[in-house]
Amino acid sequence: MADSKNTFVIGDPAALGTIETRRQFLRMLGVGGSIVLLPSVFAACDDDDTGTNPPPPPSGAVTINLSNDTGILNYAYALEQLEAAFYTAVLAAPVFATLSAPEQEVFRDLQRHEVIHREFFKNALAGAAIGTLTPTASAVTAALANRNTLLLTSETFEDLGVAAYNGAGKYLTSAANLLSAGKIVSVEARHAAVIRDLRDGMTGTKFANSEVVNAMGLDVKLEFVPVLTAANPFIDTEVTLTNVPTAPAGSTDQAPQHS
Repeated sequence: MADSKNTFVIGDPAALGTIETRRQFLRMLGVGGSIVLLPSVFAACDDDDTGTNPPPPPSGAVTINLSNDTGILNYAYALEQLEAAFYTAVLAAPVFATLSAPEQEVFRDLQRHEVIHREFFKNALAGAAIGTLTPTASAVTAALANRNTLLLTSETFEDLGVAAYNGAGKYLTSAANLLSAGKIVSVEARHAAVIRDLRDGMTGTKFANSEVVNAMGLDVKLEFVPVLTAANPFIDTEVTLTNVPTAPAGSTDQAPQHS
């Protein structure tokens, strides 16, 4: 399934045996927050590797090599592409007209910020930037069905973005890149907070619970594969991660739960 224990291939149906598609496979493993187990599952597949090279990715697929800062920035760029595309779709969707004026202003701000983040990474990476990711139209349409699904999906995106930056930051070797990531993740956290306010009303229960902040007052973090797995239903483009870093000993993932 992969050519080494540090290589994870996402989206190769031939390598998945009797499972017909990548999305079906990931759904089977991802239901109920079990996505945190995926790295060990893929590593177990590597133990049985026969040495056969995996087939090439389909046309238009994206490969992200996480062995250096360029790959990690491309990983962030992929997530920002997804968020920018989603919020751009929000502004054009019928559900947007059902929101209050303050809510509409929030989503305009979110869309503007995510487009700025996307363009920041695109310009910083220049010729090393990955191609454009194609969002899954059916998943976006379902997310924009009504105010509740819009807010829940937005909360999921923002919490995932914060957890992704938290998990990836330690692998950056450039202080300048780490500073940029820190400035962006703090904005993503502000996004997550305002969406929770919109979902909560005046109760504040979603901020007070332990969905994204643990008993030590620390935010959730996720490694690369669980993040891509969680984002996968919204991405039509096949994405391959290579040279995935190994999390430090004692480091555990905690996936945000949403209800």
